[in-house]
Amino acid sequence: MSTSQTVLAAMKKAGKPLKAGEIADISGIDKKEVEKAMKELQKTGDIVSPKRCYWEPK
Repeated sequence: MSTSQTVLAAMKKAGKPLKAGEIADISGIDKKEVEKAMKELQKTGDIVSPKRCYWEPK
């Protein structure tokens, strides 16, 4: 599973908007890698930001 897929799965499992640091804690992936994956997911439209600094699956 790619980092992006792991990040997206962690976000779906949480069921609420999360910050990058929270996703890193849940998934066990380094925060910088999470942020990189989140940029990719944002470009593809897989995640949205309901409020500043928080992200959730679309």
